[in-house]
Amino acid sequence: MGSRILSTSSGTNREAFTPLDWTLFISIGLIWGSSFLLMDIGLEAFHPGLITWMRVGLGAAVLSLLPRARRRIEPYDRPRLIALSFVWVAIPFTLFPIAQQYINSAVAGMLNGAMPIFAAVIATLLLRKTPHGAVLIGLILGFVGVAAISLSSGAEGSSEALGVALVLLATLCYGLAVNIAAPITQQYGSLAVNAQMLAYATIWTAPFGVTGLLQSSFAWNSFLAILVAGAVGTGLAFVIMGSLVSRVGSTRSSFITYMIPVVALVLGVVFRNDHVTAASLIGVVLVIVGALLASRREVERLPEKLVEGA
Repeated sequence: MGSRILSTSSGTNREAFTPLDWTLFISIGLIWGSSFLLMDIGLEAFHPGLITWMRVGLGAAVLSLLPRARRRIEPYDRPRLIALSFVWVAIPFTLFPIAQQYINSAVAGMLNGAMPIFAAVIATLLLRKTPHGAVLIGLILGFVGVAAISLSSGAEGSSEALGVALVLLATLCYGLAVNIAAPITQQYGSLAVNAQMLAYATIWTAPFGVTGLLQSSFAWNSFLAILVAGAVGTGLAFVIMGSLVSRVGSTRSSFITYMIPVVALVLGVVFRNDHVTAASLIGVVLVIVGALLASRREVERLPEKLVEGA
């Protein structure tokens, strides 16, 4: 559960990736894919509320240093910005560390890969247009994949089922954010919107963060993990992603979405010995293929696209 970003360009660049483009692309995938592992390490000493507050606050602090992020947002657009600060940040960032108390980082990352599926469904509902063809097939495959991951993980007990439900709710929030954020990011740019949205979310998550601080112990590995997740994954990554979008366009940049669950899966298994069932592995493949099919039309049609990490 790394961070997220909205591009501000339709992105029609079709030239081959340069070495720098590939470096930026892989860096973002690794940064956002590793956020699930970093939260898992953070939970060894920190309460989920403190993890959320640190991630949001550190991300806001990093972006506030950038001149482009200080652009003034008009008062009439602030209600949308505040709504996004809840749906895009405060709620999902709170849910993920709570969920990872019950499920491992690999499962959380795999379920987060369903974000494009939820985004496509919400877009379909908003447009009141029945999906068909590749989009419909993608939605069906995606939901079958989500069901496979959820059932195989939730079957281990009620606490695991709760963790799965919380991750799916967080991912649903991201899917909603994709569809309501476009107008304001088009007008002001993603950096300005993200910086101010994170600043608001820091306020909203403060009570949970203070409560979590009082219930946390201290360990350097947990502190450093959340420091990286906040400053790099929720802050610096936005800048890197913005550079990639400007170089290769938003359409091709959005394919990072499909790299994140794979990175989370590999890191969880290698570094945390996370147990992953065969059904879950099949499920994540179906989710990625389904997301590719279901979101392709939206990527081509919409001028902006959200790429999510955790």
